[in-house]
Amino acid sequence: MRKWWKAALAVLTVLAAGLVTAAPANAAAWSSSDKWATWSNGGYTVRNDVWGSGAGPQTIWANSYSNWGVWADHPNTGGVKSYPHSARNIGKPVSAIGTLSSSFNVSRPGSGSYASTYDIWAGNNAYEIMLWMNKQGAVGPIGSKQTTVSVGGHTWDVYRGSNGANAVFSFLRTSNTNAGSVDIKAVLNWIRGQGWMGDATVGEVQFGFEITSSSGGLNFTSNSYSVTSS
Repeated sequence: MRKWWKAALAVLTVLAAGLVTAAPANAAAWSSSDKWATWSNGGYTVRNDVWGSGAGPQTIWANSYSNWGVWADHPNTGGVKSYPHSARNIGKPVSAIGTLSSSFNVSRPGSGSYASTYDIWAGNNAYEIMLWMNKQGAVGPIGSKQTTVSVGGHTWDVYRGSNGANAVFSFLRTSNTNAGSVDIKAVLNWIRGQGWMGDATVGEVQFGFEITSSSGGLNFTSNSYSVTSS
């Protein structure tokens, strides 16, 4: 093979690799680099939600409320930078909910600092319930550990605290998982049973990636996500 053909082939190989890396955002039904970008699909809302100070660039893409992801390049400093997520609003008191469950499947990087987590809001945002399905790097929950409990199909270390604006109940799965389902109604009933929350109206059930750092640029993908309620 002539040298110029070898050089051309090398260039094409590099370009092809770049296209493969960029394909999710470029080929998606929707994408944006706006930090407050939102997209409505199938009764859900997908948000880029780059809200933390000192954040770097982040691009979100989505084919649906279920299949979406981000490329994020946040510096290796403390503090949450973003929470890209997909959300479904429930709008019922806990006692009026027959069933409330969700399933998820993610692909996530092996470096950086982040958690793949649900963020469930109740009582007009007076209560924030976080269900950490996995975590990586230097991240931790608000408040102090209360107990370890098996509820909703998983075993969790439970933390209780406040961020100054609302109460935060964090359920950290005792081992990481990238896919599964959770009985959210059972978790809410358990919280009520502790006397930590009354018959609050459940607002949004959000699921995404709470990213503290992803220096150099990392990809986070929701392969599937759904919420079932009655």
